[in-house]
Amino acid sequence: MTRLLQIEFIKLWNNRASKVLIVSYFVLLCSITLVAAIKFDIGPIKFHLAEQGIFNFPYIWHFNSFITAFFKLFLAIVIVSMMANEYSNKTIKQNLIDGLSKKEFILSKFLTVISFALISTVFVFVVSLILGLFYSNFNEIGIIFSGLEFLLAFFVKLVGFFSFCLFLGILVKRSAFALGFLILWQIFESFIRGIIRWRFFDGETTDMIMGFFPLNAMWNLIKEPFTRLSAVQTAVNQMGEEIVLNYNVHWYEILIVLAWTAIFIYGSYALLKKRDL
Repeated sequence: MTRLLQIEFIKLWNNRASKVLIVSYFVLLCSITLVAAIKFDIGPIKFHLAEQGIFNFPYIWHFNSFITAFFKLFLAIVIVSMMANEYSNKTIKQNLIDGLSKKEFILSKFLTVISFALISTVFVFVVSLILGLFYSNFNEIGIIFSGLEFLLAFFVKLVGFFSFCLFLGILVKRSAFALGFLILWQIFESFIRGIIRWRFFDGETTDMIMGFFPLNAMWNLIKEPFTRLSAVQTAVNQMGEEIVLNYNVHWYEILIVLAWTAIFIYGSYALLKKRDL
C-alpha cells in the first residue's frame, strides 16, 4: 500500500497545476486564522469577531469543520485532473503494462483520497486547537476535547466527496466535464428537492428523503453552526422567536455517506474493469 501511495504522490508532485492547487488548499485552511483579526471600530460600533465566541471550545470544532469544508473543491479539481491525466498521458495503460492490476490502480487512487482527507482533518485539528487555546474562554481538558465528532464528520465528508470526484473522473475522463457533471448533479438534487416538496411531502419529510442523495448526505453531516452563536440566539429571542435545531453528528448520516463512498469506489473499479484501455 505504501508503494501505491508513493507512486500517486510522485505523479501529483511532478504536476505543476496539482502542486499549486494542493498548496493553495492548505494555505486557505490556514486562512481561518485571519478571522480572528477581523475588527470593526467605527465610532460607537466596536466589533471583534473572535470575541463573539467562534473560537470557544467546543464550538470551534463545529465552526471550523463547517467553514473549511467549502475549500474541498481545490482538492476535487486535483482528483479529477489526476484521473484525466492518467488517460491523456497514457500512464494508466503503462501502469497496467508494468504489472499493476486494475484493482491496485483503484486502490492507489482511493488511498490518495483517504490521505487527502486525513491530512486535511489533522490540519484543521491543529489549527483549531491553536486558535482555541489562544482565544477560548474555556480551557478545561474535558471541554477542549468534546465535540471532536465534527472532525470525524469532516473526514467522512471529504472521503465521500473525493470518492465521488474520483468516480466522475473515471466516468467522464475529462476534468472540465467531470467538474461540470458535479455541478449538474448538485442542480439535479436541488431540482428533485423542489419537485418532492412541491408535489408530495412537507419540508421535514423532503429533508429526510433528500438525506439519501449523495451530495445532500454529505452536506447533512455538519449542520450550519451560525445559529449556535449566543449573539444570534439572543437576537432571535428578542424578536420573540426561538431556534430549535439539532446540530449533532448522527451515526446514520455517517453510514449513508460511507455507503455512497463504497458505491463510488466499486463503481470506479467496475468501470475500469469493463473498459478496454
